Amino acid sequence: MLLYRGASWLVGAALGPFASGDMAERLVRDVKGGGAQGQETSTIWLHGASVGELTSARPVIEELAARTTIIVTANTTTGRGIARDWGMNARLAPLDTPQALSRFLQRYKPRVAVTLENELWPNRSAMLESAGIRQIVIGARMSERSARRWAKLPLLIRPILQRIDGLSPQDLGSADRFIALGLPEDRLLPRIQLKLLGPAGSKPGEWPESRGRTILAASTHPGEDGPILDAFMSARRHVPGLRLILAPRHPARADDIAALMAARGLAPARRSDGGDETATVLLADTLGEMNRWYDAAAICITCGSLVPKGGHTPWEPAAHKCAILHGPHVSNFSEDYALLHAVGGAEILASDAGKTLTRLASDPVAASQMGQRAHDLLKSRAGAAAPLVSRILDAAGIAASPNDADIRDVKGTAS
Repeated sequence: MLLYRGASWLVGAALGPFASGDMAERLVRDVKGGGAQGQETSTIWLHGASVGELTSARPVIEELAARTTIIVTANTTTGRGIARDWGMNARLAPLDTPQALSRFLQRYKPRVAVTLENELWPNRSAMLESAGIRQIVIGARMSERSARRWAKLPLLIRPILQRIDGLSPQDLGSADRFIALGLPEDRLLPRIQLKLLGPAGSKPGEWPESRGRTILAASTHPGEDGPILDAFMSARRHVPGLRLILAPRHPARADDIAALMAARGLAPARRSDGGDETATVLLADTLGEMNRWYDAAAICITCGSLVPKGGHTPWEPAAHKCAILHGPHVSNFSEDYALLHAVGGAEILASDAGKTLTRLASDPVAASQMGQRAHDLLKSRAGAAAPLVSRILDAAGIAASPNDADIRDVKGTAS
């Protein structure tokens, strides 16, 4: 740790005189960079690496921001930008040098530092402890590979973990690995998967009467539209009134898809021309309306999986209680799909896809039960944000309920 601190101090000293722009912001030598020069006290410092981490934690961030002042930091300009788009006071994170961290803590004086997922830094950890700032990590993940690497550096990782006041792991395996590396077991908080908070908290709209006879092909890629159209045509010979909503990943492909439909004798309505889910075949060639299509269809084919694209998330259709079908290429979400299969919330779309569509469309009760199982798994896997928000507010000395005294001292008495 002494070697790391010394080397990082030299880096900070070398970079400081020449820093400008984003580097000046990371060294906390900027004049504005998220606020005016000088002290800008924020009760909570929340840090996420970039857009993905911050977006997944948005429900937590907005709940905290509604209760107190927060400063959001990211390692990337895109992460900083999206937080600012949400109306947050945001800036680039300080580099892990003693000088930058000292200036940052003097400027913002947070009571609690909240870290998303896996951003663990030695100087940050030590200086937060020295300043008496509580440290909480939420949605933390420790893979077996990362655990093996950290195990070779026990003098670095163990002190970092022992300074943490509360850590919410993504899963049981991560919890076990953090404890093995030195996290005191009594610091564990309820498990949470940040990336699932958004879908788990979404509220489906009204379902049309035709939902049980409607199939959604969500975010199709080239090479998927033809087989899906063929499977739909096969199934509709056995299921009167069967409908299809086909939503391409890239609406610029809409004309090509329309030609594939016309070649099969289908005359699609196009969303860009005002068509909607009442059409027998809807080409959903617009952006930003996927939630509407999930509500309109009881059966969802998650695409990017019939061709080797790695598949798209199953959790958005699960939030709307869709029965989930997918192809063999789901490497992007292999664990998620395996869990859905284990509870009967998803099926692979086999070579004879028409039979699978026929079976589910002919049995709306079975499709509904399948969608309910997917939804229940989503809820259980996501965890709940409210207990973690309460824990963070409590660590900051803020009453969990706005009806209580807002500020408390560390013993819990009103100040």
